[in-house]
Amino acid sequence: MRILVVEDEVRLADTIEQLLKDNKYAVDVVYDGEAGLDWALSGIYDVILLDIMLPKLNGFEIVRAIRAEKLDTPILLLTARTETSDKVHGLDCGADDYLTKPFASDELLARVRALSRRKGEVILNELAFSDITLSLSSYTLSCGSKSVRLGPKEFDVMRMLMANKTNIVTKEDLILKIWGTESDAEDNNVEAYISFLRKKLFYIGSSVQISTVRKVGYHLEDPDNA
Repeated sequence: MRILVVEDEVRLADTIEQLLKDNKYAVDVVYDGEAGLDWALSGIYDVILLDIMLPKLNGFEIVRAIRAEKLDTPILLLTARTETSDKVHGLDCGADDYLTKPFASDELLARVRALSRRKGEVILNELAFSDITLSLSSYTLSCGSKSVRLGPKEFDVMRMLMANKTNIVTKEDLILKIWGTESDAEDNNVEAYISFLRKKLFYIGSSVQISTVRKVGYHLEDPDNA
């Protein structure tokens, strides 16, 4: 499971990151609201841990923007505010739960587990585009009665493309959000996985294509349903 942490207190953010990684979660951390929204809209996360008081955009604004894009990713607000009105406001904006700082590590992990179990209520079990579906639980890409299992990186790339539908996903975003900020991955790594995915789309008989926008990135299209 992949989790996004948006928290401007660097020490706290790093502590949460280590806690989640110690419990076998994949974690990305950003430290301001604009970056948090950008990463959240990639659609690759299973849970988002979101501070309310952030520079550039606050947590309430981020939640509203995520929900406006029809993304159902579960959001846990992290807040130092104890006023009931703030908590109610966060939930009304579209957050799924809140946790007041300071909090115990065990409680944070329990809240994450609870959100991740809510498959039928919050977390989409699959993504769809034209004639293909991507199972978020089995990593299976399907077209009609034919399907193929994707490897972890193939799954992450395809998930990001399908979450963005026909919008262009840049190579830089793919590297940053899938390989990570400390990775030495380059354009040719992305190109290799795009090639793998094109072959698998052909194998399952899909009319969907991964189109290249030269020197920019990729997007999905279906010429048969243009």
